[in-house]
Amino acid sequence: MSAPRRALIVIDAQNEYFDGLLPIQFPAREDSVANIRTVIDAAQQAEMPVVLVQHELPAEAPVFGAGSSTFQNHPEVAAYEDAAAKRVSKQFGSVFANTDLEAWLRGQNIDTITLVGYMTNNCVIASAAAAEPLGFAVEVLSDATGAIDLANEAGTVPARQVHETLMTLLHSNWAAVTDTAAWATAVRTSATLTRSDLVTSATQGRGAR
Repeated sequence: MSAPRRALIVIDAQNEYFDGLLPIQFPAREDSVANIRTVIDAAQQAEMPVVLVQHELPAEAPVFGAGSSTFQNHPEVAAYEDAAAKRVSKQFGSVFANTDLEAWLRGQNIDTITLVGYMTNNCVIASAAAAEPLGFAVEVLSDATGAIDLANEAGTVPARQVHETLMTLLHSNWAAVTDTAAWATAVRTSATLTRSDLVTSATQGRGAR
C-alpha cells in the first residue's frame, strides 16, 4: 500500500468559536486550539500542505461577519496564515461547497485529507461526508476539533455527547478518527490510518449493550 498523500485542512479556527456567539464547549477550546497548532507544526515539518479555511458571511451577519473581529482566525492559527499553502473562504458547512478546494487538492495529487477545527457538529461532519463521493480518504482528529451544547425543539444534547457521538459516527463510515499524537506518528512513519465500517460498528454496538 502506498503512503497517503495528505493535506491538512484547518476548518474555521476563528474567533467566533472563542469570543463570539458559538463558543466551543468540548473538548476545552484552549486545549483543542493548542492541538491544532501542534498539528500544523507537524504538517509543516513533514512538508505537508496546510489549508486554512474561514467561514465568511456578509458584514451585517451576527456570526462570521466579513471584516469582524470574530471572523478572524484565532491568534494561534493566524500566526500561520502567511505560510499556508492555500486559504479558502466558504459560505456553507462543507469545505467543498462552492469553493475550488477539490480542484486544488487534485492538482496537488492529494488523496487523504486531515480535518481539524470547528465545529464537529457542523462543518467537520459536513466536510467528511462531502469527501466520500469525491474519493478522498478522510482523517479527523478528535482532540483538535470541538462541539457546542445544543438545544432546540427536537431535544437537548450537551457538547461532550455531541462530540463523542459524532466521532463514533464518523469512524463508522466516513473517517479514520484518531488523536493528535497518533496522527503525528502516522505522518512520521507514512502510515495509513484505518477507519471502521458500518457493519463492524453495528455488530460491536449490539455486543456492547
